[in-house]
Formats: sequence, C-alpha cells, structure tokens
Amino acid sequence: MFETTDRRGFLKETGVGLAALATVGVAIADDAPRKVIIAIIGTGGTGTGHVKALSARKDVEIAWVCDVDQQRRDAAAEIVSQATGARPQAVSDLRRVLDDKRVEAVWIATPDHWHAPAAILALDAGKHVYVEKPCCHNLREGEMMAAAVRRSGKRLQVGTQSRSTAVVREAIDHLRSGEIGEILTCKAWNSQLRSSIGKKQPADPPAHLDFDTWLGPTPVVPYRPNLLHGVWRWWYDFGCGDIGNDGVHDIDVAVWGLGVDTHPSRITCLGGKYFFDDDMQFPDTQYAIYEYPVAGRPGVNKQLIFEQRIWSPYVQEGYENGAAFYGTKGMLIIGHTVGWKLYGPRNKLLAEGSGSADLVAHHTNFLDCVRDEKQTLNADIQAGRMSAGLVHLANIAARVGRVLQFDQASTSVVGDEQATRMLGREYRAGHWAVPKPA
Repeated sequence: MFETTDRRGFLKETGVGLAALATVGVAIADDAPRKVIIAIIGTGGTGTGHVKALSARKDVEIAWVCDVDQQRRDAAAEIVSQATGARPQAVSDLRRVLDDKRVEAVWIATPDHWHAPAAILALDAGKHVYVEKPCCHNLREGEMMAAAVRRSGKRLQVGTQSRSTAVVREAIDHLRSGEIGEILTCKAWNSQLRSSIGKKQPADPPAHLDFDTWLGPTPVVPYRPNLLHGVWRWWYDFGCGDIGNDGVHDIDVAVWGLGVDTHPSRITCLGGKYFFDDDMQFPDTQYAIYEYPVAGRPGVNKQLIFEQRIWSPYVQEGYENGAAFYGTKGMLIIGHTVGWKLYGPRNKLLAEGSGSADLVAHHTNFLDCVRDEKQTLNADIQAGRMSAGLVHLANIAARVGRVLQFDQASTSVVGDEQATRMLGREYRAGHWAVPKPA
C-alpha cells in the first residue's frame, strides 16, 4: 500500500540479511516447519528488502503485496513471481488483505503515520504483525498498539533487527554480566550526511499514486514533490525526523543496554535546522537528555543521551551510528551494524566483537513466535514503544523549548498542556483507519 526510502542504514542491514538467505533456505528445507501465509503492506525501499528476503524463504508464502503506488506494488509482485514461481495478488487497499482469512501474518513497511493504524487493524483482524520502526507516529499510538496486542492475543514484532543480531546480543550479555560495573549513563548517536529535500510547491500527484489512500487517517494536505517518496519522514504529519528513522535503532540498543523499561521522568532537547535550508520540519541537529529514576533507590537516576547531526561527513567513536555505555568499571561502545569494543580502566581494551545486523534472524524470530506461542519475541510492542517514546518526547521537547517532567501514572507532561496534547495527534474525522483508543 505504501512506500519508504532506500536509506543507508537499511541497505547495510538488508545486505547482510540477503547474504544469509541461501543458508537459511537450506536450513528451512531440512526442518520443514509449517508454512505461514503472509502479506507485505508497503513495498518501497524497506518493503522491497522484506519482499526479497521473504521470497527466498521456504517457510512462507507471500499471498499479497499492497502499496498505493501501482509501479511499486507491481514491481514487488514481479520479485515474488521471479523468486517463487507464484505471483501474489497486488492491491492498493490493505482491507482486502485483512479480509483474507488465509493470511496469518502481515509485514507493515509503510510511512510512519500508517504504522499504528495498519497494525491495529491487522491485529483486530486476527493477524500477527511485523511492523517497521518507529512502531508508532506518536506516544499515544504506542499505547493503542499495546492495547490491541492484548485484546487480540496476536504477536507483534517491531523492526529493530538489532534485537535479533548475534553480535549485538553478545554485547548486551557483556553488559548484563556486570563487566563494566553499574551503568549510570549511556549515549546513542546518529551522525551522517543527508541530502536537502529542497523547497517545493503543491502539485498534482502522479497518476500511478493513490494519494488520498496514502494520506489515510491524517488530516488532508496537498501533494507536493518533496513529500513522496521517502521524504515524508521530514514532515511532522507523516514522519518522526531522522531520530525516528535511523536514530531509533541506536536509541533502542541504548534503552536495551541501560536496562530501563519505562518512559523517562525528565526530558530535555535542544535542536534545530543549523545546516539545511529547505522544507524539512524536523531538526538536522539535535541533542536530547533523558533521566530515569532507579527503582527502589530514591533520588538515584540513570541518564540516556542522544545526539544527531545529519550533515556530518565523518563518524564518532569509530561508528557512524552507535551507542556507548559508561559503567563504574569501564565502557562498551557498539556500532549495531559493525561490532563492539569493551574497555576497562584507562581505556584498556578488554574484549571486542564484530558482525553485521541480521534481518533474516529477526524474520525467523517473528515466524517462530507465529508458529509457537511459547516462543519469545525479541522486539515486542513494549520494547518498541519505549524506544519510539524517546523519539517522540525528544521531538516535543525541541519544539516547545522546555524541560518536560513526565508522569508515568497519567502518561502526561506535568503542568504542560501543550506538550501533553503533542503526545497524540489529530485524525481525519470519520476515516475508516482512525485507531481505536487504548
């Protein structure tokens, strides 16, 4: 039904996954697990990566591909046909996919504003869901997704594939074993060189694009050439900025390693457009700080820092994107698509590991959980919405220019009605995909 861009981070990760497909195919053929009938909703850059990876598997059948861009959905159907010898049905309306009782699981690789609405519709239709990150466009949608998982009894995996990547899991094990002592602070970063989206005026959408369906339950705005394809992530109504695009991968690893499972209690973020002069609405430069109270230790906190520069032609700490964990006995630095290094006192290198992100392993974990309810998801909705929540809270703090005090019980910003309203969004009145309240 939709699209997303061929971004740098995903191509690296997909390349790893595709390189492993032949091996996976052999293992699957030998084990002969039950075949799962699936559909892929959104066949742009990321969606096409899923189409290619899943077409190579013997334990799934891609019955449907869905995209509002006819050229993209036809191209995806052809990929499946060439790889499997069977052409899936190709449609623009996801409701046709969800009406098919044979479909057991769906992959959602739409723009961010469709992640939660599509996932909730799919869960309520009795489908298991694999949804791309960030799992929600705003914090309230994360709550609604969690409620949909509970009432449906279905499984939902978020597309933060570092959670299934062996080298990252190895690094987290080192943190969990206490090798760097108590972790009081961690930092995640996203530093890379992006391109300008320019300045464009409204125009007529191309004939092959169903723009009204692309808008979905969001308020209607005019089409413009620097809104599609892929450029939607720089607009408030549709994306979450690069912190929600590439940055959320690193934030997710940081949250995982820090060992927190709630929203932070205090948030501040400075950011703006320091470099680009274009229509982009989100910051190109951003520095966020989050504080978490330590359970059972009044007055003791942990800190998570995120920094972003999407005009940087260089890397920091040895990794273009990464996370660093600072403990009382040492530190561990990780690039989730490269590897990690563990240092003791005085920066003595004690251990290291290397490896690439593994998309295939993330698919396999999800499919194992679809087949067996006793299996554990590596990136469930709780993990996904906690990481996405940091994206949303940082963006809100940057926009209002204030320190936010977040109340866990009421999930609101204390004494700040404007910021609390921004935890959710407005929807198009009466649209069939407006998500259900939690």
